[in-house]
Amino acid sequence: MGIRFGINPIVWSNDDLRTLGGDTPLETCLSETKQAGYDGIELGHKFPRVAAQLRPILERNGLALVSGWYSSNLLERSAEDEIKALHAHYELLQTLGCKVLILAETTAAVHCEVKVPLSRRPTLGDEKWPLLGERMTQVGDWLQARGMHLAYHHHMGTVVQTADEVDRLMTSTGASVGLLLDTGHLTYAGADPLAVARRWANRIVHVHLKDVRQRVLKEMNKIDAPFLHAVPAGVFTVPGDGDVVYPPIFAELAKVKYQGWLVVEAEQDPKQAHPFTYARKGFQNSVSLARNAGLIS
Repeated sequence: MGIRFGINPIVWSNDDLRTLGGDTPLETCLSETKQAGYDGIELGHKFPRVAAQLRPILERNGLALVSGWYSSNLLERSAEDEIKALHAHYELLQTLGCKVLILAETTAAVHCEVKVPLSRRPTLGDEKWPLLGERMTQVGDWLQARGMHLAYHHHMGTVVQTADEVDRLMTSTGASVGLLLDTGHLTYAGADPLAVARRWANRIVHVHLKDVRQRVLKEMNKIDAPFLHAVPAGVFTVPGDGDVVYPPIFAELAKVKYQGWLVVEAEQDPKQAHPFTYARKGFQNSVSLARNAGLIS
């Protein structure tokens, strides 16, 4: 498919803290996505979840559907039950031409809890990783058999947050479980996104470009802030506007001839960070980085 540039609507309207951009119409998000230069957009909570309704809306704005987040509970239910639960989501993505399904294990996760600090997130003991890996692989195999990649999203506040946990998940799962490389979440977790990209380059099937303001991150870590306290405080921004060093990450993607979506995903308070301004900046910076790395001509 080559390289395509997408964005997540969280730039305009936050899924987990819906007071951020809650009054922004979906049409504004879509029209500004196109104006900013993007090829496609990921799902958000304001999107219709029926293909016959969503398709004309996207077509009217000249956009493709990139993918959409799914919260799994594989530590609490079987792969068969999980597949039943995700089937409607899969069908929506498949009908609209998506090639990846974004999935994160959210059993006991705290990223949506406005009063729970990140230090209270769940972690897995050695005995739980084989179970999660086996069930995750079953879901990945099911999707792969239907022409879709499972793109695992490591995320703050969940059981797969740190670089070590990404390593553990990748070694516990089969090849059908791909990695969504999120530069912002890895940086927030104290990891080096370049090192993770190098270790798992051949498993990367989707990329989220999220930058981090280290000054804000240090403040949030000092007070052990909940994730949804850090977001409106400005811990994230679009690529090239924070402190993540992107050129070597893009060079690593080019080295393995990455083909797929590069998605700007930078949740901020839209009253503090004008969405279209930041969306446009994120697009321009991403294109420039991709061109300099030889990912696009």
